[in-house]
Amino acid sequence: MSGHSKWSTIKHKKGAADAKRGKIFTKLIKEITVAARMGGGDPDANPRLRSAITAAKSENMPKENIDRAVKKGTGELEGVNYEEVSYEAYGPGGVAVLVNCLTDNKNRTVADLKYIFDRHGGSLGEPGCVAWMFNKKGLIVFEKENADEEKLFDVALEAGAEDVREEETTFEVLMDPGDFEEVRKAVEAAGMPYTVAEISMIPQNTVRLEDKKAQQMINLMDALEDNDDVSQVYANFDIPDQVMEALG
Repeated sequence: MSGHSKWSTIKHKKGAADAKRGKIFTKLIKEITVAARMGGGDPDANPRLRSAITAAKSENMPKENIDRAVKKGTGELEGVNYEEVSYEAYGPGGVAVLVNCLTDNKNRTVADLKYIFDRHGGSLGEPGCVAWMFNKKGLIVFEKENADEEKLFDVALEAGAEDVREEETTFEVLMDPGDFEEVRKAVEAAGMPYTVAEISMIPQNTVRLEDKKAQQMINLMDALEDNDDVSQVYANFDIPDQVMEALG
């Protein structure tokens, strides 16, 4: 399984037990604000904003928080001016890592990221060093135990999905980003619950990690996601499920 989709599934399972609600809300509010600033405050005409609001609702964010973030983005309320910036890096074992940030201070952000990578067996790289290893796709992940395989294939492909991949414990549905909303609505209408639904950067190949390097990579991902400025992390690692279970 690709590193990002595996990590998204891990986060979902962990989140059910120990979600850091305030930190999650902070990141979602930033994304809503930036999406509204860039594409306007109408979610029907702004796919990025629509996705951000859907994510916020899935985390049970109060409606007033969402509305306030939208208004800050459109300028109706005063707010911080966040800037989008991306960094490319290497993790343990040569794993390629893309880090997307929303920040009001790039100097602080790059210093924080350098510290995190140095501490967890990685390093920041030059622009262009790893981005070519990823393709931008819509991604929807289903747990096998909750999915009807034949129905999922039929509904997803009929709605415009490009591929349905079977992994050890999940099905991954991939599509062009422009078809993401239509596929997501189709599987929801068919009553099929998913664990992840997002626009993602899918790696063209993966680096298999075990033992110490697997634990280092998990710790690195945790540290990156714990940083307030980090909005998305993509990586091309693969950790076998049995290794994940052994690591706890």
